[in-house]
Amino acid sequence: MAEAQEKTHLSKLSPAGNQLVQELAQRYGLSTDAVTHMLIAVSNGNGTMAQFGHPEFGGSGQWMSGGMTMVSDLFNNHLKNLVNNLCTEISNSLANHQLIAPSGSFQSQSQSGGHQQNQSSGQLGSQNSLFVPDPEATWWPAELGSPNATGSQNNVKYAYFANRCRLAVKTGGNTWVYDTLNHQIGGFSQQQGVGGSITFSSQFGVVNLSSLPVVWRGMLPYQESIPQPEPPQPINQPPSNQQPGNQQPAASPATGDSASGASVLETLERLGGLMEKGFLSKEEFEAKKADLLSRL
Repeated sequence: MAEAQEKTHLSKLSPAGNQLVQELAQRYGLSTDAVTHMLIAVSNGNGTMAQFGHPEFGGSGQWMSGGMTMVSDLFNNHLKNLVNNLCTEISNSLANHQLIAPSGSFQSQSQSGGHQQNQSSGQLGSQNSLFVPDPEATWWPAELGSPNATGSQNNVKYAYFANRCRLAVKTGGNTWVYDTLNHQIGGFSQQQGVGGSITFSSQFGVVNLSSLPVVWRGMLPYQESIPQPEPPQPINQPPSNQQPGNQQPAASPATGDSASGASVLETLERLGGLMEKGFLSKEEFEAKKADLLSRL
């Protein structure tokens, strides 16, 4: 009962949820607080049961869909009917406003001490438009939409988007999104111990997760390689294929050479972009700029 009360205080209703509460409160002659309490209780019971505790329902009680209804006043049939009718109507409304069904989870395996144990991974909470979405329940980028399956194991969360060919994995506080290519993923396993890896099963057998290309890191597209500025080159440095005794001064580009000038401007624009992104400090940019302009 304490757990249900804690969830009650943590849940927030959406505009659709508030509208439903107002309508039910008026129809059943109850306060909005009582109806909200029961709405959250039925939601916590996945729409099929509720454990509640509110003065307008006679204190503590239980409700089961198509089953028994229990209230503190055992012989108060009017109160029992009120609770049953209200919970049934709330259950139907929850079903009509469901966004992600509480189904579809990965089967995971862990290995320890040479023994393999099958584990049924936990499911993420379902989403319902009567409530404000919980940011912890949708930890993947919003652009991916709703997953086809979710799961978790050993502090690692998975969300599989089959139609988008994407797999989101949250581990160590970071979210990674992989391109699943032509794999049809059915489950995951984690190798325990130092250097343990994550593998998944598909129609091609067991595959290491690291073989998939990363397309997102955190909530931003992932770039595997970041362009680095070219190191400054000494002026008049001889080509590397010349012998030490036959060094010839490198010819400086002639002033007014259009090809050389265009190349310098191109390099300056690229370095300016790197400075804006924070890869170069202003001092480093100015030093490189002076070096390049001195060659014109």
